[in-house]
Amino acid sequence: MPILHRRILPCLAPLLLLPLAAAALAQPPAADPAREAALVNRITWGATPAELARIRELGPERYLQAQLHPAPGAALPPEVQRRIDALPISRQSDEDAQAEQRRLRQDAKDQTPDARVQAQRDARVIARDRADATADRAVWRALYSPNQLQEQMTWFWMNHFNVYAPKGDVGAFIGSYEDRAIRAHALGKFRDLLAATIRSPAMLLYLDNAQNAAGKINENYARELMELHTLGVKGGYTQADVQELARILTGLGIGRPDEPPKLRPELRAQVVQDGLFLFNPARHDYGDKQFLGHRIAGAGLAEVDQAVDLLARHPATAHFISAKLAAYFLGDAPPPALVDRMARTFLASDGDIAAVLQTLYASPEFARSLDAGVFKDPVHYVYSSLRLAYAGMPTIVNPRPALNLLRQLGQPLNQRLTPDGYPLAQSDWAGPGQMTARFETARAIAAAPPNFYRDPAENPQQQQQQQQQQQTPQPPSPRLPDLLKAYAGTGLFDRLSPDTRQALAQAANPRDVNTYLLASPEFMRR
Repeated sequence: MPILHRRILPCLAPLLLLPLAAAALAQPPAADPAREAALVNRITWGATPAELARIRELGPERYLQAQLHPAPGAALPPEVQRRIDALPISRQSDEDAQAEQRRLRQDAKDQTPDARVQAQRDARVIARDRADATADRAVWRALYSPNQLQEQMTWFWMNHFNVYAPKGDVGAFIGSYEDRAIRAHALGKFRDLLAATIRSPAMLLYLDNAQNAAGKINENYARELMELHTLGVKGGYTQADVQELARILTGLGIGRPDEPPKLRPELRAQVVQDGLFLFNPARHDYGDKQFLGHRIAGAGLAEVDQAVDLLARHPATAHFISAKLAAYFLGDAPPPALVDRMARTFLASDGDIAAVLQTLYASPEFARSLDAGVFKDPVHYVYSSLRLAYAGMPTIVNPRPALNLLRQLGQPLNQRLTPDGYPLAQSDWAGPGQMTARFETARAIAAAPPNFYRDPAENPQQQQQQQQQQQTPQPPSPRLPDLLKAYAGTGLFDRLSPDTRQALAQAANPRDVNTYLLASPEFMRR
């Protein structure tokens, strides 16, 4: 460890595990800059000058409403949008990607074993590249979208309805899963969100429902659908409900849009094909079911709609989802009375996510939580660090260093193997090893801006060779400002403790100031 780190890190390390001192419980006037900065940090991926100016212009209430009900088609910086448009998930549809994978495997079917293995690898490369592109897009949107709450909720629901990109071909379809199933409904009706995930090829592959057929029941998705996605482990369902839901879900899988399944004439009218989603009636169990105390007559895909209605509108789902949202925005062990109020809003609004969040944000419990803050998981920490440090800089063109930092901190995007998603409690991310890794993350963000401006299509060695061949000097590296001075008067750092200010005063230059600021205990909270 460099000498500077050995001198400063011992001063910071004890602070990193301490909560901030509690401020007054009464809500101060809306014009309080520190209060407004705390609100921005809570509902966005991190404060920037633009966000702080926007809340001052609109006022907290109008600012909240603009985030809860975002305008469609929010514009990204042109350079960012250009790069998103160039990603494989933007240039090639899921259907065409699947067709390409199928051709690779089909062409090698009668070849040598080595050729078949290579074809399989090539098909997986397509899935991996599309998963990587989805992660790139997520970083750019988190850093630059004006609809910050929508982006936060997109990640929240991606974690709630978790899929593991490296499993099989899941990665090939995760881009549309994030964009169409999750983001499109992130602040809408929970029932619509749930129904979209049920029809997503990524989910059907990940939780094995593509293998679920009459006479060969696979209960995996049915179990997780109730335990993790809707009712919760204490939601009152039984093993019989798992079995019956699995029967309801038979026939839901993935098909070829260019080749409908060959079926008996009497079943053809029952086929439902939407992109890669396929309901194949020949694989469906048409017997009557008894699910959550309700009789569901055998009727094909209509049974799934009935089951979605029962799950999405169940009181246990209202409470389970409300408790998870409250914990996400308030931290561990949210007040039960607040969760109950949110659950009542959930039921009264037919699962309107924005309405449930409105109940949360309007509560005195939420107002009080702005004083102490909520501990950041790695995704919040990396995104907020980059948004703060690079707000006045040219747009970041290479998201890969950010994704590498998330991997080093233990929370790579779409890489959680189990369907429960990443844990988000403070105890999961506040250990000494994590804090040391965050110090190194802060240093990487503060001290290595060039990493974020290298074209991701080229590695550093290629760039250096090209510059030498062209005999052109390397463009000057962007320099980050002293963030403590740059944000003076915004309220963002009004609550720094004396110990943190003393550590910052020991910094020899702006780079070190920024490192210590991003590694401070106050910045660990949102």
